[in-house]
Amino acid sequence: MALEFLRKIGLSDGEIKVYSSLLDLGKAPLNKIHERTGIERRNIYDILNKLIERGLVTYIKENKKRLFEISHPNKIIGYVEEKKHELDITKQEIEKELPSILEKYNFKKPDINAEIFRGIEGVKAVWEDMLNHKEIYWIGSGRYVPKRLSIWFSNYNRRRVKQKVKWLNLMRNEMKKEIKKPLEFEKIKFLPKEFSGNPTAIGIYGNKIVNFLLGEDFFAFMIENKEIADDYRKYHSFLWNIAKNQ
Repeated sequence: MALEFLRKIGLSDGEIKVYSSLLDLGKAPLNKIHERTGIERRNIYDILNKLIERGLVTYIKENKKRLFEISHPNKIIGYVEEKKHELDITKQEIEKELPSILEKYNFKKPDINAEIFRGIEGVKAVWEDMLNHKEIYWIGSGRYVPKRLSIWFSNYNRRRVKQKVKWLNLMRNEMKKEIKKPLEFEKIKFLPKEFSGNPTAIGIYGNKIVNFLLGEDFFAFMIENKEIADDYRKYHSFLWNIAKNQ
């Protein structure tokens, strides 16, 4: 594991130990991380929370036990892209280091994976992951992230357009009053009024489905499985066919 590489992106020695242990263990509870690193349990909690806030680690509850795992290593690139003026490392240097991390990550990955992302940085990490796919299917969008994180989104959207990532966006009915025209590489339709409610949205891309809660607190729950993602795309297609054009 290239410890200097992780240090260059701003991780502390403790964060590097925890990240490295999760890369080796795959999905693991706190006690396993403690055994692997030798770090005190209360300190591990603090370290994990910092890594979760950065979008580099996620967690899920299985049988009432919280299990931690690293997020997809490609999220490191998104993190570096956003912090590039603060870090002493380039995107190209990161890309050289990723293959060895990806090999371990994919070896430990289950057929069905679930991840939780918490806070603004966690949601940003999911959006960065979306840039690795050519089409994103949205259900219930209300421009929550563009409104709350306008400066960040402006940079993000430029990168999305440059990579020609398409959005098929089923927006909330009330957005008709706000949306003058779609973004570049975006198609929009509007859902019936009955679909309006809490600030939630669903994003479908690749083999992933993400449920977002985008109110006062940001939260995302991701499921990764081809069969489930294919079914969600069918739901999107059905709604798209009955939704109204802009």
